[in-house]
Amino acid sequence: MHLKFTKMHGLGNDFVVLDGYSAPVALSAGQIRFLADRHFGVGCDQLLLVEKPSVADADFRYRIFNADGGEVEQCGNGARCFVRFVREQGLTDKTEIRVETQKGIIVPRMEADGQVTVNMGAPRFEPADVPFIAGEQALTYRLDLAGSAVEISALSMGNPHAVQVVADLDHAPVAAQGPLIERHARFPQRVNAGFMQVTSRHAIKLRVFERGSGETLACGSGACAAAVAGIVRGLLDSPVQVSTRGGDLVVRWGGEGQPVWMTGPAVTVFRGEIELPG
Repeated sequence: MHLKFTKMHGLGNDFVVLDGYSAPVALSAGQIRFLADRHFGVGCDQLLLVEKPSVADADFRYRIFNADGGEVEQCGNGARCFVRFVREQGLTDKTEIRVETQKGIIVPRMEADGQVTVNMGAPRFEPADVPFIAGEQALTYRLDLAGSAVEISALSMGNPHAVQVVADLDHAPVAAQGPLIERHARFPQRVNAGFMQVTSRHAIKLRVFERGSGETLACGSGACAAAVAGIVRGLLDSPVQVSTRGGDLVVRWGGEGQPVWMTGPAVTVFRGEIELPG
């Protein structure tokens, strides 16, 4: 199978983006894993597929597949790249588009300076909405991990997040705890594990071990989840600058029931063609 693709990134969180709008694209989980492989394929954290919408009030449908081949609900850095991709491919000339995802409509907007702002929707805290197994909703939860315990905030930004506060991000146990949190039994659909260091009332540093991809250089929905968790816990005030290993995002949130707004860059790296195994 011969396939055209575009390689993009948002703060180093990198993507293979495919145009399934002009002509349908159907890939197996094995083919997605091949594309994501950094030695034998193109290499990416996630694969993004642009399709025609299935609902009347959207311009496009947006599907996200992690490097392990599994489909997931949301990706904030990918949403920014999505906007740049559909404009550069001539699929739209709109600066603000309505995009259908598994968890509803998001509305990314291209700013005059080339940055992209995404309305990520309102965060959800009810355990069943994350999903997270808990007796009742709480500000934080104790999560037992192989002989130790951590305190987390559990919330959904269209995909599940577990956020913990750490004193020193450079020495945070991301590699050790990330996989344990991702696959913890209390998260039946797995979870993105965020490690957040608060540096001021309006700034944090963040690392995220992403579900199905491992630690990435940046995670847009993880940045939103961390900022929201910090605001709810009284540690932060909006707007919040989120510094990741790939660069900075700005997250704004007006409080419960309000949407989260994320602003950051999106970059096209190169375009190419590849022959996929059957």
